[in-house]
Amino acid sequence: MSLRTLPLLFINLGGEMMYILDQRLRAQNIPSDKSRKVLHDIVGAMLNKRFVEELFKPQDLYTKKAMRTVFDRLAHASIMRLNSASMDKLYDLMTMAFKHQLSLSLRPQDILLVTLNHLDAIRMYVEDVPVIRNQVETVHQMLYKVYASMSPGELQLLRQTLLTFFQDTHIRVSIFLKDKVQNSNGRFVLPINGKLPFGVEIPGTIRYHDGSDKPIQTSKFHMKQNYTVNKTEGTYQLKGNRVTKLGTNMYSIVRPSETNVSHTKPMEHVKPVSEERASANINPLVKAELNLLAHLMGSVDIQSSSKKDTAIKLSLFNTDEEEQQFKETRPPTEMYDWNVIKIDASKNKTRDELNKIMGDLDIGGSTSLSNKGDDLLELMDSC
Repeated sequence: MSLRTLPLLFINLGGEMMYILDQRLRAQNIPSDKSRKVLHDIVGAMLNKRFVEELFKPQDLYTKKAMRTVFDRLAHASIMRLNSASMDKLYDLMTMAFKHQLSLSLRPQDILLVTLNHLDAIRMYVEDVPVIRNQVETVHQMLYKVYASMSPGELQLLRQTLLTFFQDTHIRVSIFLKDKVQNSNGRFVLPINGKLPFGVEIPGTIRYHDGSDKPIQTSKFHMKQNYTVNKTEGTYQLKGNRVTKLGTNMYSIVRPSETNVSHTKPMEHVKPVSEERASANINPLVKAELNLLAHLMGSVDIQSSSKKDTAIKLSLFNTDEEEQQFKETRPPTEMYDWNVIKIDASKNKTRDELNKIMGDLDIGGSTSLSNKGDDLLELMDSC
C-alpha cells in the first residue's frame, strides 16, 4: 500500500530548513532585502504548484540519498550558495529536529499539528508576497483534504513510517545536548512526565472488568510524575491554536553557536570523497532510482548561478576551524546508509537466470522525464 507520507516529510523538513537559513542569514548580518529574497525564492520553489501536485500523489518514501538530493537543489533555488560542508550540516540539523518532534508526538494526530506549525511559519516568511502566500495556503487546503479525515490508525501508520525513515540517524546537535534531551550517542531522551494530549486520562487508575467488559472495581495508585492534560484538541484550520509547540522555531531564542552538530562515530580513517569522484562512481541502479525524481524536480525553476555580483555565500559555521572539524568527523554522504547490503548489479552476469531476473526488474516507462534532462544528476549540473 502506498501512503501519502512524502508530503509530511517534505513540509516538515522544509520548515526546519527555513528556520535554520533565517537564523544564519541574521547571524551573518546579510542585508534584509537579500535575506527576504532568499527565503521567498526557496519557498516559491518548494511549493511550486506542479511540484506539490506530484508530491501529494500516493507513493512510497524516497531513500535518504534521494531526499538529500531534493533539498540540496531547493536550498540553492535562490541567490544563496552553500558549500558541501554547510549543506551537510544544514541537512543534519533539519533531519534531527524533525526526528525529535516525531519522537515526542504522543498521539497520531500530533504529526499533522506539527506539520501545520511548520506551514504556519513558512507562511509568515512570505506574508508580504501574495503570490507565494497563496501557494502556502493552497498546500494547507491539500493537507486538510488528505489528512484531516484520517483515522488515528492511519495517522499512526504514517508516523511509524516516518520514524522508520530516521531510525538509524543519530547525529548529535548542540542545542539538544545542552538541554539534555539527547545523549552523547545521539539518541533522544524521552520525558516520562509533562503535558498529555487532549482526551487522555492522567495515569493512576486501575479498572477491573468482568467477562462482559463491564467495570466492576476501581483502584488508585500514586504517580511520582506530574501530568497535566491539554484542554483543547488543536485546530487543523488555516489559522488557530495548534496546541503543541513541536514544529515551532527552536532557534528564535538561542545563540548562533548553538546550531552545531557533531557525530557519534568519527571516521578519521575514511578519506573524504570528492563530488566529482562520487558522481563518477554512482552505481547505474542508484542513478535509475534518482531518475525517478527528475520529473518532479524538473518543475522547480532554479535561478542562474552566474550572477556572482548578487550571490550570497552562506555558511552554517561560525569559524573556519569549526568547519574543518566538521569535515574531519563527518563520514562521506554515502556512508550514511547504515545496515544496507550493497550488491554490484552493474556488470553483466554469466548466469542466464540472473540476467533474466535483472531484466524483469527494469522500471518500464521511468525514463520518460522532464525536458530539462533525463538524468537528475545532469539536471543538477545544468543549474
